[in-house]
Amino acid sequence: MSWLSRMLGGKSDDGIKPQRLDYLNEALGLERQGDFDAALTSYRLALRDHPNDPRILQNMAIAFSRTSRLEEAVRAYKRALELDPLLSGAHYGLAFLLLKRGSTAEAVTHLEAFLAAPPSGPEADRWVRHAKQTLEDLSKPADADELAGEEPEA
Repeated sequence: MSWLSRMLGGKSDDGIKPQRLDYLNEALGLERQGDFDAALTSYRLALRDHPNDPRILQNMAIAFSRTSRLEEAVRAYKRALELDPLLSGAHYGLAFLLLKRGSTAEAVTHLEAFLAAPPSGPEADRWVRHAKQTLEDLSKPADADELAGEEPEA
């Protein structure tokens, strides 16, 4: 079959089928390169293919946070948690964004949810320690702005 026929909607006899790009992996790679705006574009395309994937939404929220689009990050985390209420990373990220905007009581709820089912492994231990320390600090009279800092350094 000629290329013109295929362009006009004809079927090819060679059995070649178009392949969809793996937008999620593309987005993760772009994030590793520090190109968060491009990563967000790929996440949006991935979400179009998988509209109910909470992990895509969680990754989008992280990219929104890194580009200082905090309200969009909050919305993405909340949507991810609607789809998977046990998504611990979304609880963690959302809690610290809520602290930044002064929503302490709501942040505490998400920190407690994170600690109720935390991730495991040596990398996760620092996040768990950070969440526990933040909850402890919140129980003391303190300035909530001091607690709204970024996640612990590596």
